[in-house]
Amino acid sequence: MGLFQGLVFFLLLYLLQGSNSSFVKLNDNGYEDVIIAIDPGVPEDENIIEQLKEIVTTASTYLFEATQKRFFFKNISILIPESWEDSLQYKRPTHESYTHADVRVAPPTILGRDEPYTRQFTECGEKAEYIHFTPDFVLGKKLNEYGPAGRLLVHEWAHLRWGVFDEYNEDQPFYSTKSKKIEATRCSSGISGLNRVYTCQGGSCVFRKCRINSTTKLYEKDCQFFPDEVQTEKASVMFMQSIDSVIEFCNKKNHIPEAPSLQNIKCGHRSTWEVISNSEDFKNSPPMETSERIVCLVLDKSGSMSGSDRLNRMNQAAKYFLLQTVENGSWVGMVHFDSTASIKSELIQIKGNTERNTLLERLPSGINKHKNKNSQLDGSEIVLLTDGEDSTAGSCVETVKQSGVIIHLLALGPDAAIAVIQMSDITGGKHLYATDTAENNGLIDAFGSLTSENANPTQKALQLESKGSTLNSDSWMNDTVIIDSTVGKDTFFQVTWSKQPPKISLWNPSGTPVTNFIVDTASKMAYLTIPGTAQVGSWTYHLQAKANSETLTMTVTSRAANSSVPPITVNAKMNKNANSFPNPMIVYAEVLQGYIPIIGASVTAIIESNSGITQVLELLDNGAGADAFKNDGVYSRYFTAYSDNGRYGLKVRAHGGTNSARQSFQHPANRAAFIPGWVVNGEIKQNPPRPETDDAQTVLETFSRTATGDAFVMSGVPSGPLPDLFPPSQITDLHATLDGDNINLTWTAPGDDFDVGTVREYIIRISGNITDLRDNFDDALQVNTSDLAPKKANSEETFAFKPGKISEENATHIFIAIRSVDKSNLTSKSSNIAQVALFVPQEDPSPDPNYPGPGSNPSAGVNITTLVLSVVGAVVVVTIIVSATICFLNKSNSSRRPRTAF
Repeated sequence: MGLFQGLVFFLLLYLLQGSNSSFVKLNDNGYEDVIIAIDPGVPEDENIIEQLKEIVTTASTYLFEATQKRFFFKNISILIPESWEDSLQYKRPTHESYTHADVRVAPPTILGRDEPYTRQFTECGEKAEYIHFTPDFVLGKKLNEYGPAGRLLVHEWAHLRWGVFDEYNEDQPFYSTKSKKIEATRCSSGISGLNRVYTCQGGSCVFRKCRINSTTKLYEKDCQFFPDEVQTEKASVMFMQSIDSVIEFCNKKNHIPEAPSLQNIKCGHRSTWEVISNSEDFKNSPPMETSERIVCLVLDKSGSMSGSDRLNRMNQAAKYFLLQTVENGSWVGMVHFDSTASIKSELIQIKGNTERNTLLERLPSGINKHKNKNSQLDGSEIVLLTDGEDSTAGSCVETVKQSGVIIHLLALGPDAAIAVIQMSDITGGKHLYATDTAENNGLIDAFGSLTSENANPTQKALQLESKGSTLNSDSWMNDTVIIDSTVGKDTFFQVTWSKQPPKISLWNPSGTPVTNFIVDTASKMAYLTIPGTAQVGSWTYHLQAKANSETLTMTVTSRAANSSVPPITVNAKMNKNANSFPNPMIVYAEVLQGYIPIIGASVTAIIESNSGITQVLELLDNGAGADAFKNDGVYSRYFTAYSDNGRYGLKVRAHGGTNSARQSFQHPANRAAFIPGWVVNGEIKQNPPRPETDDAQTVLETFSRTATGDAFVMSGVPSGPLPDLFPPSQITDLHATLDGDNINLTWTAPGDDFDVGTVREYIIRISGNITDLRDNFDDALQVNTSDLAPKKANSEETFAFKPGKISEENATHIFIAIRSVDKSNLTSKSSNIAQVALFVPQEDPSPDPNYPGPGSNPSAGVNITTLVLSVVGAVVVVTIIVSATICFLNKSNSSRRPRTAF
């Protein structure tokens, strides 16, 4: 049994960028080391910190209840911007950083759109990137639109931690059911409400019944589902957790597999609770027994307790409580804190004097008058470059972990010790890799990726170019570097060589030569900083080798031109740090301007193996194969071209050509459900409307970026040519429409090896029962596809057929799924299941009183009012003494040491 303690909060500052994996761990049912980071662009407001504490505390109880007494939040770290006013109570952090943050409090992606969302682009059941809350949401200014923030945090946490998806779909808000009715996409069906259109004409606004579109056979575009304010249904958290009665996730019994929710589309029509139940968290955490009293004693032993005999008096009171007050059968734990909090006793059940005496022995015996001897090291960094094994490194792992130091590993060659890699992982450092192939510029790229997160992102150095080549004497390496308007400050050109200094020529976009390179012959490099802001446009360079087998490289970096305009950035990552053959890896590259996705860019990944073999892979943002969502600014691809065992390095290039790359203003895919209003006593009370979605896309100027991702390690790769063990990728975007007697299908073609090549054939099957088709694909009726010739991977496929007679009598729908087969007879997973209805849905039988809206004649009906939601506390299912220990960590830099006060 874990320690269900009062939440422990820490306030921290930003550190150098480490790997972007989360530090969260599950310890005795409680989530520890959760990081909430406040973006540097957020104006200082101490109320944000206080509201975050309240949100998490409320969320912890709701999470515990919604997961059937399995999970809760145990301790939280809050990172505050360095620019916020200093405080005596703040303390320096250790390994935490902005890139590790599980929740980011940042300005809205688009001004005025404060929708909470989770950045999620991995597969079902896999952890997402982070949760995004805006300051106004945290401060409670969006309560009407999204409901209580604590409950919504649990909704988003399910995205983040367990990889489930929403049980609604704003692209498909309605669907037709077996009962020949149109229902709102939701789970469960027990959530009641009205489907209505809000329409205004001539100054009069009314709600009217939704009409059926003759083409889609579903409700018209502007139809909305308004839930009843008073409900009894308990599910589901992933549909609308803001409903007071909702305290459960949808499970196998109440799940609706036919609903076109994102959860069904992405997770094989399984319920959210089925996915959560299959997670490692769930498997390792049995339910807690909570009928007993649970108490945590959080005791202060800091230096301030030395005055007025405070420590002794606290111990006297604690002894009285332990000896006399707390009842047998209760569970009691203990935490001490001074500059940090430490658990002195996990929860133990009081059965008699033995347990009471055990706890008495753990009361504070003295005060801590001094800082932790390692506090000066907290957040300091070591960049460790190594080219060989170290048999002694293992003995240092625990010391390094306790020191508070961050270790970044730069492995030059394949032989860095496992213990050194472990040090990098546990301290939040980056694990980078460079081969001895100098022309790939890996070592310079690795050092360049260690950019700072201690201030506004506009201060970070961004790599615009990284290129190398091995040439013979008098040969040239010629190219251009694009400097777009979002960068240009502190623009830096660096040239390196292996034998003799090359001839260097550089011209600005106006054609003016730039000649003032500083040449460092001892280091075999030349460099140049452009004063002020570099001219926007294409800078041309020519490098001429002066020796045979000469290796030349060119690296260009720059910073944001304007602190108020975020630059275009690229972040690269793999889906795993280690893998074994024949499992595929997935490459991800996120191209953003601030939090706005950049779509239409040309993005390539360069993956280099131990032996220096390089593979170039085009990444796609097409919503197929490895890519979860189309046009979300995340470019993805499977990688299976393994050449040997050991480390592989990752570099990504992104290029935006003229009139191709553009900003996408569409709403994030995994955003919180907007509440349009509530039905109260039969009357719709409308919330303020959500800001209109402007899907217009701003075309960007030409730009280029490069980024280095963490290394990954492969094992089990056979020598020689690889056996064909890679099946086609799963089709995830199958869509079906009914056209007379024909069913028309569209999908994106998979490849012979996941998303590369061409499959041999498609197997299409249909059924009148969606569950049967999912679970017994081979038994379903097969469609004749003899005239369907597969296209190359990532092409659009279309196919039309007349359905045969399915076995189910009185079927109301036809459900369709596809599997692909490659040349080695390997078969893909079944696709998402598409469906067509075989009937015209019934009209909505509910009354249509045409509720008049604002501005109408009051005598004609009831005016529409704006609903203001009240915060209803989560139901407390256990007796808890909550005692929050709040540790403030000092914002510090190299000239200022931390101070601590309690």
